Amino acid sequence: MAHPKRKISNTRRDKRRTHDKATPSQLSTCSNCGATIKYHRVCTECGHYRGKLAIVKEETL
Repeated sequence: MAHPKRKISNTRRDKRRTHDKATPSQLSTCSNCGATIKYHRVCTECGHYRGKLAIVKEETL
């Protein structure tokens, strides 16, 4: 296996890793029920997407 000739400094290593970070997910509010949802997803509370009913939710007793 190949081995590096010189040690990579902490600064050089960290410069390479500047883009490897977690970003918070983008959240929106449902226009129908006001629940917090992710963008471009069907609302899990009411089943609406972009103002239209996408999934018919069954009532649980």
